[in-house]
Amino acid sequence: MGFLETINADIKKAMLAREKEKLAALRDIKSKLLLEATSGNGDVSDETAIKIIMKLHKQRKETYELYMNENREDLAADEKFQAEVIATYMPEMMIEEEVKTEAQAAIDATGATGPQDMGKVMGMLSGKLAGKADGKMIANAVKALLMN
Repeated sequence: MGFLETINADIKKAMLAREKEKLAALRDIKSKLLLEATSGNGDVSDETAIKIIMKLHKQRKETYELYMNENREDLAADEKFQAEVIATYMPEMMIEEEVKTEAQAAIDATGATGPQDMGKVMGMLSGKLAGKADGKMIANAVKALLMN
């Protein structure tokens, strides 16, 4: 079953269970996937779908933090719930130690010696770890290893 079919099935379940908040998050995912499908070749790969899901999750987390800073707990609760719903469709993320191990392997493979070589290492890692780790975490791990 494809990613879009899974989302459609979950939308139907949420509609039958009358889960309005969950339904809103699922419909947002579906709309972004359909938008990507119509702008491209008509089919969204699982890799592209995961990137869209990760972007939506990140947006929800940032909006949640913004609402919390503005003391709008009512709106923040909605964003947090939607982020949790979206997170269920994300692949399992790598922990920091795994990212550091991958970063060290990439540094060894590229022969990087200092911060000036960060672009080479990041280029190699960003494709390899796409959808498995946050870009910021990867960059921090590479920077820390190259500074030593």
